[in-house]
Amino acid sequence: MRQAFPEKAELLKKLKQAGFAVPDFIYLPAEDFENENFEALEKFLEKHRESFKVIARSAHPQERCFKGGTFDSLETYADVGGIRYARNKMIKLAATSRHLCIARQQHFNRAPELDLDQMGVIVMPFIDGASVMAKMIDRYWEFGYCRDRIHKVQSEPYITRTPHDRRLVQLSKDIQGHLGFRCEIEYIVSADGDIHVVQAKDISNIEILDEEESRRSIVLDGIRRIRKRRNYRERPVYVMDNKAFYIDIISQCEELVNESAAPADMDISRIIRSIEAYQADMEAFALRHQRYAVLGLTIQDPVELYQIANHYLDDTPELQAELSKALHHNLYQIDIFISEADTLIAKDKFRINLCSHDAYGIDTVRNPLWSVYWYVDRHEAVVQEFRRVGFKTGDTVGIDINVDDKPIVHRL
Repeated sequence: MRQAFPEKAELLKKLKQAGFAVPDFIYLPAEDFENENFEALEKFLEKHRESFKVIARSAHPQERCFKGGTFDSLETYADVGGIRYARNKMIKLAATSRHLCIARQQHFNRAPELDLDQMGVIVMPFIDGASVMAKMIDRYWEFGYCRDRIHKVQSEPYITRTPHDRRLVQLSKDIQGHLGFRCEIEYIVSADGDIHVVQAKDISNIEILDEEESRRSIVLDGIRRIRKRRNYRERPVYVMDNKAFYIDIISQCEELVNESAAPADMDISRIIRSIEAYQADMEAFALRHQRYAVLGLTIQDPVELYQIANHYLDDTPELQAELSKALHHNLYQIDIFISEADTLIAKDKFRINLCSHDAYGIDTVRNPLWSVYWYVDRHEAVVQEFRRVGFKTGDTVGIDINVDDKPIVHRL
């Protein structure tokens, strides 16, 4: 028996049947991939060969229980092999780079356990254009813009109540009225101005709450954020000092070399365990706190230290290769951990790379991403100030934005 349509496919089907400008699409459940039942897909792709590529959108039966952007949509070739590749990559990403994101939602939001092998796929023709996401906040419609593929000169993601085309306002009202519940709608606006409805999500059960105001502390230089409706937040903080981490790894390497009578006696298992413990500590912190901040005293600063650690054991190439592999994997895990934070406090060199859901998805209404920064030329002085105040992992920090748009960070 074929599974019922996931919410994403079901809502697109309803909108298309009602006459809204939904691109031609086909939904393939997991069974079609298991049974290699691609006859319908072949017929669909035959109609869209001229574009050479399509967009494959994730459509897991339980996807509606997770926040937007948890699962990936991928551009791929307009053939069966391309679709199978896209689905396999969706599953792999969900099990690797998205693993922590999924685990946190299961832990904090009671999202269900997932069988990733049940991943379905929605296939649409690829439309070159700008992504616009619409939703009603309070009594007003807001429109978030990003990923403009049309223009050579790109702009940062932004939110407005006045879209570039007034048709978007009435169209959004009509879609929400037809579906009968508050929803988040994603459009692609093509180069010729056509507006295509590519996704709708039920957001009627998501609350939008105010946050408290509080005291002030260290004044920093600026903040990057898309939403500016709230000027205060509190977060548990993870203090990241990778300079100290690499110094520790190098010290362990030095002890290993000095204590070993011969290369054959060298055992780097203790060093590897130290690296794994660091990663486990980050993951445990992320699973204890639904929303958190990362205070980056040093994130990727110690370039020389990283190189020293990656070459300290060059006289024993096999051991050095194992250590370098662990250190490279550690960089990947740090990136995943930071990407799950909704607040980054670091020098101006670092910022969170925003996709459409991160920039203005429904989950950002209550908890928008903040990148709080200080200027690079003040780095040492600011780090000393944080150390003087005594910030440590597990503390709660308050961030207050004053009338001059300067963030003030306070240790509660």
